[in-house]
Order: sequence, then structure tokens, then C-alpha cells
Amino acid sequence: MRAVFVTGGSGFLGGALLDALSERGEDVRALARSEAAAATVVARGAVPVRGDVTDLDALTAGMRGAELVVHAAARLRGGWAAVDQLRRVNVDGSRTVLQAARSAGVPRLVLISTEQVVLGDRPLVSADESAPYPQRYVGPYAATKAEAEQLVLAASTPELTTVAVRPRLVWGRGDTGLLPGLAAAARSGRLRWVDGGAHLTSTTHVRNAVEGVLAAADRGRGGEAYFVTDGAPVPFRVFATDLLATCGIVPDAGSVSGRVARAAAGGTGAVWRTLRLPGGPPVDLATVRVIGEECTLRDERARLELGYEGHVTREQGLAELRSDYTPAAATPPDPRRGK
Repeated sequence: MRAVFVTGGSGFLGGALLDALSERGEDVRALARSEAAAATVVARGAVPVRGDVTDLDALTAGMRGAELVVHAAARLRGGWAAVDQLRRVNVDGSRTVLQAARSAGVPRLVLISTEQVVLGDRPLVSADESAPYPQRYVGPYAATKAEAEQLVLAASTPELTTVAVRPRLVWGRGDTGLLPGLAAAARSGRLRWVDGGAHLTSTTHVRNAVEGVLAAADRGRGGEAYFVTDGAPVPFRVFATDLLATCGIVPDAGSVSGRVARAAAGGTGAVWRTLRLPGGPPVDLATVRVIGEECTLRDERARLELGYEGHVTREQGLAELRSDYTPAAATPPDPRRGK
């Protein structure tokens, strides 16, 4: 049994990771910055360590004796008006996690990253890990995650091996982002297919993402990043429609030109940044880019070097979600159900 320290364990992917580690019988500790987060990680079999991702003392104490750190904590949302908060969590937090891992003598650290770190002005088409970091990013989340990834990978040494895992469109039981966002847009009548939604996309079921993280923890090469996906890409409209059907939604959505969508998103974003308006713009350029154009990734490196397989098929993941759906349910299903 090894000791593992996890940040972001109260989140979607981090929580699924805690489940997997607990099932393996690992000694798991997880950072928790609130009572609610602490209760969540306890329910998933981990010992909470109270503190913030920039709290060096709490991180160092939590990591002492750990053989592995998985850094899953990140701020996901917020436009350019929130760039300072994004930088604090995503960049400063990663720097503090690295410092704590060195101080605690941890030998391996895995960062959960994103394909957006290499998404620049052009779509990612059949992209592998040789894709360079771009000069311009689609938004502040991508920019800060790219800075964090470069920081973490450059820090790899024989004493502390650092690896990054890049899942794409993480989905499955317990999803707090993709499916709820699509469902809200569909129910409000705001959902539109960009260029008909026929573009191909890679996806990553949450348990496949966890599989990739654990494989990278065991076999990842220091200073390297790995894409992990569900395998062959699928048309975005097909995937989104199937995903919405798992909660009883048949989308009645029109189509919008990608050129129009990007121009509208860029224009409204510029107005929000210039006038420092509260909240976010009604159309977000990063969202349009991330789900409104082709994004196909090659994960051969993870399959060859890590032994990653992606055991959960899309059909299996969708069937699980359909089995959870009850029209009269007052509360969302427990993401740990059926494990």
C-alpha cells in the first residue's frame, strides 16, 4: 500500500481518482479547503488535509511520506476579468505544489492538464504530443494551464519525476461541467450546433482519464505529457445528442456558422474586457473553439509507453448514465453508484 496525496479531490475527475485509489487499497490523503470539500473526500475514502492550493505548509504536511502526488486542483471557469484568480490557482498553486513535493521528498508527481494547452489559432486535427505550445491561447484558462504544465514538466528531476496527463472533454457519472452545461443550454433554447455539429471530436470518459493518470503515475517518463482519449473520434453532434438523451433531453437546436459564432464571441469578449463588465459574455470564444470545431487527438504515446487502454467505451459510459436517469429524481445520481 502506497501513500498518495491528491489536490482537487472534491471535484469531478479528482473524486473519481479518489474512488479508484481507495478501491486499490492505497493510503489516500486529499487537500480540502472547506468543510464541504472535506466531507466529500471522506465519503470517497480519503483523509482530508485542510488548506488551500497555495498553502505551502498544509501541502507539505499532507505530502510527508507520500510516494505519489496527483495535482488535479484547478480553476476552470472565468474569462479575462478573472485572469488573476485563474493565475493564482492554476499557476501559483502548481508552483506551490511543486515546492511542497520537493520539501516533502515525494518521488513522483502527476499533473492533470488539458488539450487546451496546445490549442492556438488553428484547430487540433489528429494532434499528438509533438504539437507545440502556441503563441496565443483560446482563453485565460488555457493560458494559465499551459503555464502550469510547462512549469511542472520543466521541474522534473531524478529526485522528483513530473508527468502531465491531458484528457479531452471529460464526461461520465458525476459530471459537473459538460453535460450540465449542454443540458442547461438545450433547456433554455440557447443550444446551437456550430456548422451543423458535424466536426469530429475526441472525448475521455472520467474512468479512462483516471486510468491514464494512474498509468502515468506508474510508468510515465519525467518531463513528458500524454494525451488520453476514448479512442476513435466521433461527430460532436452525435456525441452531444447521445449525452443529452441520457437525461431525457432531445435537443431542438438550430445551426450557426462557425465564422459567425467566432466573430460574435470575439466581439462580445472584447467588449467585456474593455468595459470590465461583471460576469461573463453571453458567447464565450473559448467555448466556441473548444466544442465548436474539430479536435482530434492521437494517444498512441500513452498506449505504447504507459500501457493505457481506455477500458470504458462510449457505449458503456452512456449506458451507465441512462441507467441513472429517473425523470422525477429530485437530486442528481451518486457518481459512485454501481462501482
